[in-house]
Amino acid sequence: MLRALGLHRPELRAWALYDWANSAFATTIMAAVLPVFYADVAAATLPEHLRTAYWGYTTGIALLIVALLSPILGAVADYLGAKKRFLALFAALGIGATALLALSGPGMWLYVSIVFIVANVGFAAANVFYDSLLPHIAKPREIERVSAAGFALGYLGGGLLLALNLAWILMPERFGLDDALAATRLAFLSVAFWWTLFSIPLFRVVPEPLRRVEPSETPEENPISAGFQRLLKTFHELRRYRQAFLFLLAFWLYSDGIGTIIKMATIYGREIGIGQAHLIGALLLVQFVGIPCTFAFGALADRLGAKGGLYLALSVYTAITILGFFMREAWHFWLLAIAVGTVQGGAQALSRALYARLIPREKSSEFFGFYSVSAKFAGIFGPLLFGLISQLTGNSRLSILALVAFFLGGIALLSRVRVSINDTPPADAVCE
Repeated sequence: MLRALGLHRPELRAWALYDWANSAFATTIMAAVLPVFYADVAAATLPEHLRTAYWGYTTGIALLIVALLSPILGAVADYLGAKKRFLALFAALGIGATALLALSGPGMWLYVSIVFIVANVGFAAANVFYDSLLPHIAKPREIERVSAAGFALGYLGGGLLLALNLAWILMPERFGLDDALAATRLAFLSVAFWWTLFSIPLFRVVPEPLRRVEPSETPEENPISAGFQRLLKTFHELRRYRQAFLFLLAFWLYSDGIGTIIKMATIYGREIGIGQAHLIGALLLVQFVGIPCTFAFGALADRLGAKGGLYLALSVYTAITILGFFMREAWHFWLLAIAVGTVQGGAQALSRALYARLIPREKSSEFFGFYSVSAKFAGIFGPLLFGLISQLTGNSRLSILALVAFFLGGIALLSRVRVSINDTPPADAVCE
């Protein structure tokens, strides 16, 4: 059973459990509770469409910072053989800033924006090093299942804590809390605690990959200087890995659409009049729908391949985006949330696994640094575009419709990527 799920070795389970740990940030902070808190409390003095716009700008700035930092951080981590140390450093940054959100209150939208940016930088940068461990612990034919297992456990862990957070916010008196505001602040603290506690197995069980020094390097070099040299070399090598480069272009487009839906869905729903209980409840449902569906996508990849699974997921996302333009009632939001739950984890897991197949294992941090850049730079434009259209038109419906272009463009580029299931890239993956 555990083998079928991709969790049959201790290091695989410990690695996947980090997804359980940090997905609390993705659900409670990024997707469900904080955006509603931002709109209803922290930015309550602003016009509704500006609340949406400013939240879009906040998420875009956070992703820009990570996009600029990720490649050099990945190169330095590979040179030092310090993937786990960098993961610990940025996880601690994200956890600390998340705890500081508990100090926010009415009218403090600028404080919330700044602290969220710091927390999101820690969350996203830590994921660069977390993802880069995947090709070191999973065998080539295990990568899709192990990656999917991580996302599935993330849905479960994030969903369980979000359910508890929702109970606190809707029924604060039953938990001895003064009101919903106190419950929301406690929810922010609970994310920091959860993230810390369930990260421990990864640091105890997953081995640090061996340090590999390039022939042109010496172990005593300045790590920053060596990191920049590796970064430049990796950039040139990435251009030689034709299939990985093509995939990154495709990922750049469709990941922007997926990320924007994750970050902007609740504040968009709040703008069109859907209540907090419906918004958070529907996102909670996404977590539990996502658990079996993500495992199913891992199994589906055995039959259709990672590309086939991604085609299916992106087609569903295209339909979700179009239907989102017409959304008016709470039950519309629930239905679209179910549809997102069926494909969100699968799309993310198969993307990570497909890229891991196309890159050299010994430089996984460097190449996953570029993967992170692709995701983060992509993630910048979606929220910023969403916010800009909302600010210019005074309404966010056209913003959601604009995301269709990201999914269709991603599908078109993905169709040109060739994939091998062997331990080496496909025969034409490297351009000499």
